[in-house]
Amino acid sequence: MGGAALDVTRLSAGYGPVRALREVTLDVPQGSVVAVLGGNGAGKSTLLRAISRTLPYYGGASKGGSVRFGGAPLHTLTADRVVAAGVSQVPEGRQVFARMTVQDNLRAGALGSTGGRAARAAALRRVHELFPVLAQRAHQRAGLLSGGEQQQLAVARALMAGPRLLLLDEPSLGLAPMMAARIADTIRQINAEGTSVLLVEQNAALALRLASRAYVLEVGEVTLSGPADELAASDEVRRRYLGVVDEDAADDAFRVTEQAGATGPGGRPPALTRWVGP
Repeated sequence: MGGAALDVTRLSAGYGPVRALREVTLDVPQGSVVAVLGGNGAGKSTLLRAISRTLPYYGGASKGGSVRFGGAPLHTLTADRVVAAGVSQVPEGRQVFARMTVQDNLRAGALGSTGGRAARAAALRRVHELFPVLAQRAHQRAGLLSGGEQQQLAVARALMAGPRLLLLDEPSLGLAPMMAARIADTIRQINAEGTSVLLVEQNAALALRLASRAYVLEVGEVTLSGPADELAASDEVRRRYLGVVDEDAADDAFRVTEQAGATGPGGRPPALTRWVGP
């Protein structure tokens, strides 16, 4: 996959005196899907807002560290310049423009694009292929769409800027399982077409299926990191984020992992990396 598309180094951020991120370090290799797991209040949304430089709109601020994309700094840019640099965010809760039409929401997403009319037309064709319902409802107000359709619109709006990196904040939140699975399939397709993805998701099972690598945030700090399949096989992660409390079930998962050739010494899953800073 080549070098790192996104490098976050010792990033700290907060809201007034409240520190929400404490020297977070992670990277998203070019062409990959990387997941960030954690409970409510862990700092996941703050992390994405700090990367996209939208944190000030939520009353927050970065307090140290750096964010680089393709080797160039993002932490010195304004939010609109981050989009122009190739990074788009899909916020938690969709946040579509409810009174505007679907078509106008998509046009708004293209405002940060550095491409011309032909590039915008190509982006529109792409999102209509990914989400045919948006073409069918182009002139309908976005607020009248179902929750799943609004999530599709939020993703499509971000794609209109032609990003090379997509930041996704809880894309399955509040969706029926079938719609969440459909969104997951779309993320796979977007990634297969060359867009890197940084995925924040409370649905750990979904996130670990999509990602090649994952990080666990706890109270603003990265406490675990490693390949997604290793985290999925970890006792700790399974109990805390996948809802597995039955040790027999965990042992079954270990055996499946062992058969796949991914176990470490003693037949147990490889040890996870506990982040201790650079």
